[in-house]
Amino acid sequence: MGRLKLSMPAGFLFSTEIEVRINDINYGGHLSNDAVLCMVHESRLRFLAAHDYSEKDIEGAGIIMTDALIIYKSEAFYGDRLKIEIAIDDISRLGFDLYYRLSNIQSGYEVAHVKTGFTFFNYDSHKIISTPEKFVLKFSKQTM
Repeated sequence: MGRLKLSMPAGFLFSTEIEVRINDINYGGHLSNDAVLCMVHESRLRFLAAHDYSEKDIEGAGIIMTDALIIYKSEAFYGDRLKIEIAIDDISRLGFDLYYRLSNIQSGYEVAHVKTGFTFFNYDSHKIISTPEKFVLKFSKQTM
């Protein structure tokens, strides 16, 4: 079986730090896969808040996740501090992708590369909607 591949963008727009908690550890004694998704969710909320957005209000539109991909690079353990960097790319008529690079601050090792895809969504009508023009203008120049 072929391995999934993920090309990371050259630059990142935002970074935050999250400490690995005991409930982020699996039976193997290292960071669990579900905890990685929780960490990127938390970092995404921080990124959006830094732009005065939320998942239900980006220029008046909500977003809904359409896919996620995690590529593991190394282990992380209880108490490790992770730097999570975020880039935005592939802005389209209906959505965009976020890329995350998780790195262990103490060791410098990359822990994971993650991509999550989003579609703009109206939560009242439960329908996909177009990408807000202000969002395109704000971030398309930052992804070049």
